Amino acid sequence: AAMREAAQATGHPLLPWVEYWDLGSRLTEAKAEEVDAFFERWRGSYLEDRLRNDWLLELGRRRDWAAISREFPRFRMNDDREVTCWWLLTEHLQGRDVRDAARQAWFAQREADEGCTMLATALVDRRILGADDVWRKARLSVEAQRPAMARTAVGLLGSVPLRELTEALDNPLRYLRRAASTTSTHARQELRVLATMRVAANDADVAAGLLERGLGIGAEQAAWAWAYTARQAAFKLSTDATAHYRRAWALALSHAAAPGWSDETLAWAARAPLRAPRERDRWALVMRAIDAMPPTMQADATWVYWKARALQATAGAGAASAAEGQRSQARQLLEAIASPVHFYGQLALEDLGRQPSLPPPPAATTAAERDAARAHPGLSRAMLLAGAGLRDEARREWNFSLRGMGERELLAAARWACEAADWQLCINTSDRTRESMDLSTRYPMPFSAEILQASAAQSLDPAFVFGLIRQETRFMSRLRSHAGASGLMQLMPATARWVARKTGAELRAQQPEQLFEPELNLKLGTAYLRMVLDDLSGSLPLAAAAYNAGPGRPRRWREGPVLEPAAWAENVPFFETRDYVKKVLSNSVVYAALLQAPNPALKPRLGPGIGPRDGGPPVNTELP
Repeated sequence: AAMREAAQATGHPLLPWVEYWDLGSRLTEAKAEEVDAFFERWRGSYLEDRLRNDWLLELGRRRDWAAISREFPRFRMNDDREVTCWWLLTEHLQGRDVRDAARQAWFAQREADEGCTMLATALVDRRILGADDVWRKARLSVEAQRPAMARTAVGLLGSVPLRELTEALDNPLRYLRRAASTTSTHARQELRVLATMRVAANDADVAAGLLERGLGIGAEQAAWAWAYTARQAAFKLSTDATAHYRRAWALALSHAAAPGWSDETLAWAARAPLRAPRERDRWALVMRAIDAMPPTMQADATWVYWKARALQATAGAGAASAAEGQRSQARQLLEAIASPVHFYGQLALEDLGRQPSLPPPPAATTAAERDAARAHPGLSRAMLLAGAGLRDEARREWNFSLRGMGERELLAAARWACEAADWQLCINTSDRTRESMDLSTRYPMPFSAEILQASAAQSLDPAFVFGLIRQETRFMSRLRSHAGASGLMQLMPATARWVARKTGAELRAQQPEQLFEPELNLKLGTAYLRMVLDDLSGSLPLAAAAYNAGPGRPRRWREGPVLEPAAWAENVPFFETRDYVKKVLSNSVVYAALLQAPNPALKPRLGPGIGPRDGGPPVNTELP
């Protein structure tokens, strides 16, 4: 409150944030008039919308349906699932049909919240949502490792004994042993599916054995159980995953409805055959999985690329005209995603026989465009927040302010952020343009002399180092992660000390801020990267995975059949690491072109097939 009064007296530009913090801390007791006054004072700002989000949640807790009806249409971000559930409940109470939207919001719920739970309860009580919806929600909750949410969902039916439900979720093997001697009702069949999924989450082989012996469940239920078991096997990179998915597809095709599996299960249904190069029908399985995905998922460049590959691979099986039609469709798909600045776009260009070439620079931003960016209240507040070390708040205010901006406005905002050496805001803003690509702000090269020197000292490709740092920290030298990784190359203190001992670098344990010094951070980070590369046969994809997830994991992930590197990268089990590997490699292609390196293409950087270690020096077991 004292800060608020001082900020009001001086007209401080961050006054709306101080008022937001003040009002937000006592929102549960706030009167509507006070909240409305805040909205009016800061109309059009990020803080108006941020407080409206908070206020709508509070109105839901107050059961103030009239106020929710009034405020929700003014909520511009509209990105809070619980707020959406409160709104849909309000609409339902007014007699409107919200079934489809409610199902979507409820199924997407990953954490328990009052709004979505109350919405589902109301619709189940009115039989607008039926038992099939409840069981689907329970399955999705088990997939997400949220058994408590599955328990809550099934509890809405009011007819499933709590003891059976609890045992199916908490002691699934015991439940399934007992199930053989119990009467097989629909509810018990569904509980068997949930129990089998719980088993599969820990051991896909055991779950597959249970399914092989039969559980007394229907074709659709068995298809879902086999598909989830296959997904878990694929996540563990098991060679059995493709066979499990084949069983699931056979059962799904025997059922009248589409499989209806979750997006993640379908994604792994496409990935698993990519790890099965000896399977004759692998490309047909890839295509089947992609065709079963929802349209928004099919439009992702990942699945556009692999569908094109599947079409090419199966084109020779039919008549000449049909084969040429498939090849033509594959070319069209590759053309649709071809781009010099992202992983599958670069692969598409090379598959089309074209080398990635840098787009021409756009016309320089004018003084008027740059002045308009600096005069924007939201962007200005974001810069002040960033300067005060409030980076999360700065990022949210900045991103909200970018909403609706045209390409020239985005270029001017990115240029301002770069001039302020806020490379994170600079790159993230420049990444938003689609037609005008300013590579000087999208792929800047701060600390260029230091990075080139450190790369040369370790005989590393500087483009790879630039690409890795761009993904790690956006060149923000003073970033520290929640886990404690620090500096440009995000070194953990223990790793930094280990590398310092190995290289003779001076690192004072009492001064962890040393890792914020670009020259020292680069010296230690590139030395570590060199050791990782040497331990992983010089493979850039493996080294990128190791830098993100630790060297032990890619050592395990390379076991199995020899895979083309793109298929190997797509099968990295962790989303964060999978995304990281692809972005570091695609970044390095752009930086190689900017550095005028010979042959700045992606496939040479991906290297030869990735498979088990083949001779060479022993594994460096000391490597952290």
